[in-house]
Amino acid sequence: MIVCGDDGLAHRLAAELRGVYAEQVTLVVPPSGRRVRQPVVGRARAASAALLDRVVNAASGRTGPSAEPAANEQPVEAPEITEAVLAEVGADRAAALALVFDDDETNIRAALTARRLNPRIRLVLRLYNRRLGQHIEELLDQTAAVASGDGRTAALDASTTVLSDADTAAPALAATALVGTSKVVQTEGLVLRAVERQPPRPGEVADPGLCTLALLSATSNDPAGADGSEGSGEHGPHLLPDEAAVAAATGRGTVVLEQVSYTGPSLPAGRGGVPPFASLFSRRLRWSLAGLVGCVLALAVGLMVVADEHPLYATYITLLDLFGINDPALHQSTSRQVLQLLSGLVGLLLLPVLLAAVLEALGTFRSASALRKPPRGLGGHVVLLGLGKIGTRVLTRLRELNIPVVCVESDPDARGLATARRLRVPVVLGDVTQEGVLEAAKIHRAHALLALTSADTTNLEASLYARSVRPDLRVVLRLYDDDFATAVYRTLRAAHPRALTRSRSVSHLAAPAFAGAMMGRQILGAIPVERRVLLFAEVDVAGHPQLEGRTVAEAFRAGAWRVLALNTAPSTGRRADREGVEEDGAATSGLVWDLPPSYVLGAGDRVVLAATRRGLAELLGRRRRERTGA
Repeated sequence: MIVCGDDGLAHRLAAELRGVYAEQVTLVVPPSGRRVRQPVVGRARAASAALLDRVVNAASGRTGPSAEPAANEQPVEAPEITEAVLAEVGADRAAALALVFDDDETNIRAALTARRLNPRIRLVLRLYNRRLGQHIEELLDQTAAVASGDGRTAALDASTTVLSDADTAAPALAATALVGTSKVVQTEGLVLRAVERQPPRPGEVADPGLCTLALLSATSNDPAGADGSEGSGEHGPHLLPDEAAVAAATGRGTVVLEQVSYTGPSLPAGRGGVPPFASLFSRRLRWSLAGLVGCVLALAVGLMVVADEHPLYATYITLLDLFGINDPALHQSTSRQVLQLLSGLVGLLLLPVLLAAVLEALGTFRSASALRKPPRGLGGHVVLLGLGKIGTRVLTRLRELNIPVVCVESDPDARGLATARRLRVPVVLGDVTQEGVLEAAKIHRAHALLALTSADTTNLEASLYARSVRPDLRVVLRLYDDDFATAVYRTLRAAHPRALTRSRSVSHLAAPAFAGAMMGRQILGAIPVERRVLLFAEVDVAGHPQLEGRTVAEAFRAGAWRVLALNTAPSTGRRADREGVEEDGAATSGLVWDLPPSYVLGAGDRVVLAATRRGLAELLGRRRRERTGA
């Protein structure tokens, strides 16, 4: 596999492919003089190789120097990704190519060259422009289909996947703000997390969640929320155990799969169109209008009594007098003349009230398209700092989960302000380092703080100030430098042991998604379990004898793979006949989780399963193709 990039994402992606998936990787980077900041600032190139070496050791359970010579190879330096460079690094015989440069045009140009050089290579592109990425993905897939000669492209061998680091990191950042962990997998609009649970006490019944993924060799009890356990017990973790193994494993912690959701207060849903009538005018103006209407009705009743007229005729005459377009009541009774004078007086009072109503309505319409302010009494919300590329994606994800958000942005021309205005999210414009800005965002009543600006020092300063206001606040920082992030995390954990602190790198969060795409479109993500890894994949049942024609119970292989859910999305041509599957409210996302063990998997089904690396390789026939040289 080949990884081409100019920032930390390329290095992390290479480490992910080597350490998690045990793949042979060639890393292509610009020359040292043109290279953007490395994933670990200030270290030499040899330290990058050492970083990859540590990742490999951690994933495989080895200690000491890495046994794979590929982890110690120097990256290939190239100023541009040309056809000659791709041929030199073996793109014509590579399984996958990732283009993760920060420039969209560079990635597109290199992808077109690589597709022409090798029509069957699997391409993964990093593009921020979603619409352009969709068109490029269709174009490259069509090119591969034409080059193959049979009018179609294999989903594994010649696919194009366009990803954005902002999009892939957004679910993990949102989940970290909610539940304190980034061990999440996103599928069909759902965000799933793997959570470690302590062994149940005598008399207690453990909640299995959606399913039990693993039995731990040791459990962590870190009030600061350390991610995962470094199990060092006598027995290692048992991945994908069966019911008998779970029942027999007393005193061992478990890893269960749960759906990430938010149960706190939610912001009232605002209307995207014209505001309601009550919000057009202030309370004082509404009372004034109501008083004038009452006066008109009283004058109409008085005229009906004095002149003995029909109520409709009396109201009509009163309105004519009110607007000054009726004839004077000459040679008529005194009562009629008094009523006409009173009607004219009320008409004079009506003019300023109508003018005030028009001006106030215009001002309301102008403010309806402006940024909203945090409402009074707001609490349990998430304060989001920064509405740039990452912050905008995280904001969209949080609102999809119906989570109340208050944004803080210093740039009035930031790209995310339009999204915040469209979603009717309150925004505080101001420098977060200035006094009073976080208070305006109701930080003292917030549930979590997401500091996602591009400046590490700004994120750190805002987090420290928020902790001084509320020591138990959940804080998630976006930091680039690994050493700096580690020092910040340890210091904040020591200073506030009961609070949850997370320091996250966007490249670190995005690397698993890019690595999964390089393995094939089936891979949804990977979750570490102590020193081992569980993969989540979406697989078509057709063509897999281990699944097709078997029941869910028969398709389960302990320690290898397990069917978790059935995808019932109609747009992908699923089988219409699903006897024994109850599609209720739990399946609104397109996934049915509570599959009966007797349900028979058909050729038209598509399932989501959890598997080990070895099990998924056996299921997809990867090892067989490698042995035959395919």
